[in-house]
Amino acid sequence: MYIHENVQQEPIHITKKLDFSVLVLNASYEAINICNLKRAITLIFKGVACAEEETEHEIRSASTVIRIPTVIRLLKFIRIPYRAVRFSRRNVLLRDGYRCQYCGEQFAPSLLTLDHVIPLSQGGKTQWDNVVTACKTCNIKKANRRPSEAGMSLLRKPKAPPIVYYLHLLKNIQGHHGSWQKYLFSND
Repeated sequence: MYIHENVQQEPIHITKKLDFSVLVLNASYEAINICNLKRAITLIFKGVACAEEETEHEIRSASTVIRIPTVIRLLKFIRIPYRAVRFSRRNVLLRDGYRCQYCGEQFAPSLLTLDHVIPLSQGGKTQWDNVVTACKTCNIKKANRRPSEAGMSLLRKPKAPPIVYYLHLLKNIQGHHGSWQKYLFSND
C-alpha cells in the first residue's frame, strides 16, 4: 500500500505514516479515544466505524483507494464509564500549554506558578475551574485578589480538560489536528 499526496508526486510507503493519530468518536459524536491510522482504517474496513473528517491524502492498494481519516465515528454506541483527569500541577500546566493565563506568554515549567482565580482567602478552592497557570510576574501583580480587582483578565475560563484531549496532550505536546476542534472543545 502507498500513500499518494497528489498524482504528480512519488508515493510514500505507508509504514512511514502509520503513527498518524486519529480521533475516535462514539456514535453520539462524543470523543472517546485516539488511535493510530492503521487501527482507524481497520475499523472502517470492518464496518465498525465511518470517517467523519479526512485529509486530502489517499492510501491506495491494487484494488482500493481510501482518503486518510483524521476523525472516525463508531456506528454503534459504546457505553464508556466516566473518567476524570486527575488534578495536579503537571496536568494544569499541560491543560494551559505552559502559557501564563494572564499575559499569554509561554514559559518553562520551572518559571510558572499555579494561581487561584478566586483566592483561597476569599473562599476559592483548589480545583480545575479555579486554578490557572501564571508566570511569577503576573502572580505577584494579582496577589491575593480576583483578576477583576487586579485589573487583569484570563485568556480563557479554566475547566477540567476532556479525558481524550488530555490523552492526546500526553502523546503529542505539539497539539492536535485542526479537524478535531469541533469535537473536543466547547465555545465557552
